Amino acid sequence: MLSHPSQTFALVQKHDGYSGKSEGPSIESLDLYLDAAEIPLPDLADGQVLIKMAMASINPSDLHYIKGEYGHPRVKGAAAGFEGVGEVVAGNGSYAQSLVGKRVAFTVDPAGSGAWADYAITAAKVCIPVRDDMRNEDAAGHVVNPLTAMAMFDIVRKADTGSFIMTAANSQLCKLMIALGRDEGITPIAIVRKPEQAAHLEELGAGHVLSTASEDFADSVRSVIKQEKPRVLLDAVGNQVSADLFAAMPNRARWVVYGKLDPTPPTFREMGQFVFMEKRIEGFWLTRWFMSTPLEEQIRVIGEVQERFVSGKWQTEVSATIRLKDAMADLADALRNADGKVMLVP
Repeated sequence: MLSHPSQTFALVQKHDGYSGKSEGPSIESLDLYLDAAEIPLPDLADGQVLIKMAMASINPSDLHYIKGEYGHPRVKGAAAGFEGVGEVVAGNGSYAQSLVGKRVAFTVDPAGSGAWADYAITAAKVCIPVRDDMRNEDAAGHVVNPLTAMAMFDIVRKADTGSFIMTAANSQLCKLMIALGRDEGITPIAIVRKPEQAAHLEELGAGHVLSTASEDFADSVRSVIKQEKPRVLLDAVGNQVSADLFAAMPNRARWVVYGKLDPTPPTFREMGQFVFMEKRIEGFWLTRWFMSTPLEEQIRVIGEVQERFVSGKWQTEVSATIRLKDAMADLADALRNADGKVMLVP
């Protein structure tokens, strides 16, 4: 077991609180938001663990957060990064100590220290021991995307629908849900920006792939919705395209918003649909799923997630792996050109 280091190299927040802006998760330069620095590691509080990082996953929520656009305020001087995988090297408390020496996937709790670092601190209760045969690339993104995919697909299962629509469908999260739809016979309808993304998503199991860049996009949407009658829209974009998709959907349709990739607010011109067609708009946040889902069900879902990755039913597609010490120079470009996940490694 490694001794407890007193400091760690990390990508550190430059700013406190919220920015008051809504620009979306695009990043021109990390220099605007982060510094690369050595920061002290505090003593572990009761129930906390220290994790030697192996790999950190980068999600849109991370980028919203460092820009001051997320649901939690930034903490100046704290390491960024919500999620990753690594080895527990120290723990405070009986359960925390029982994890020492184990490889765990984890998210960072508000009292901890971020995953974009050589070492991270978090609560032992949010650590998930991972199977030896699970790749770091899959374990690093074990929590945010896979559990969100499972939880949101459960909404689809319960909606009495033979199909569902996803925006930003080339994302890793949507690729996981495409595979779930394929395996359970519920047709995924994928909305993407680039026509060239269609072939790969169809290989994964998408029943229809529609590009917003196509001249006949609006006509294609109406035709597919008339044919498939999807009752769930899983939306990461939150723009006018999303609103128009929802307006075209049948009775009892649900618009589930889990992201805001486009900062431009949509308008909805058919308010009578909420009265006469029983439509509704709602949000999804994984934190609330954890709070409302019994522990036994969480354990079952986590086991299914790991089995899907190990069996090959799911696979994390990685477009770039960036060294932490190179991130200030290289990360923004890697994210701009990504067609899969971008990972950070020490």
